[in-house]
Amino acid sequence: MGHQSSPPETERVVDGWRRLAEAGFTTFDCADIYTGVEELLGLFLRRWRQAGGDSEAIQIHTKYVPDLDDLAGLSRDQVEAIVDRSLARVGVERLDMVQFSWWDYSIPGFVETAGWLDELRRAGKIRCLGATNFDVPRLAEILDAGIPLVAHQVQYSLLDRRPQNGMADLCRRRGVKLLAYGSLAGGFLSRRWLGADPPSKVDNRSLVKYRLIVDEFGGWPLYQELLAGLDELARRHGVSPSAVAARWVLDRPAVGGILVGARSADHLEENVRLAGLSLSAADLAALDRVLERSVGPRGDTFGLEREPDGPHSAIMWKNLNR
Repeated sequence: MGHQSSPPETERVVDGWRRLAEAGFTTFDCADIYTGVEELLGLFLRRWRQAGGDSEAIQIHTKYVPDLDDLAGLSRDQVEAIVDRSLARVGVERLDMVQFSWWDYSIPGFVETAGWLDELRRAGKIRCLGATNFDVPRLAEILDAGIPLVAHQVQYSLLDRRPQNGMADLCRRRGVKLLAYGSLAGGFLSRRWLGADPPSKVDNRSLVKYRLIVDEFGGWPLYQELLAGLDELARRHGVSPSAVAARWVLDRPAVGGILVGARSADHLEENVRLAGLSLSAADLAALDRVLERSVGPRGDTFGLEREPDGPHSAIMWKNLNR
């Protein structure tokens, strides 16, 4: 995924994570397909222990994202090999959570694969199981098979409220917590873009991804109205528009937490203040007056990203575990 760091960048990131952990931000999310990130977290954990830190206080959540080209012939041995690789990279005997994904529902096997992961959990290699980017019927199918999922990681923001189309209700009823990524839409839900023209050229895949979500939401003018509303609330509360956007997601039903970018501790103080931010009924009503005029994104969680020839699917790299 292009996350590899140079040596100076590595030191900056590891030091930033140390500062975050010391401030109480002790859960770190990564994936088997993010180049170098599991190893980088392993380096951070070693440094943390060497400095006398409590390694039990640090939680490492990773993922298992089998390649699209491997789904049809996936075996239990292949699944275990990837989990063992993650264990070695992070340098632990047990992964705190492994979140499981499946690219193509037309290829059978995702329930069986989830079962293999559960066997590894019972063998002590994984503490908790989660899922990521499933839709409502398939997540229910995994849960109905008795797989004890504790979390489901999905894209969820003011711009992308698809989890409200059944997923949040399913997770609430089945005791699964939503972990929300993209809550700041790759930075689009920040003051940086307030009053700005649409970017004429976007080279960063993350920005392409969330620029498409802006279009699905209702286009640039409506998005700017949302930003203006966030900015007004942010000034009233003495925080940033991003903090208001993050707080909105944290307060949604079934949400257990949000993921925020943490390549450094630059936003540490802002994230600390987020814990004390409370949005009133009037604040939420002001946001709702914009949200009720949005036209999308429509459908189930990760549905647009699964449309074979659609623009959301076109930017996905689906064979990264080789």
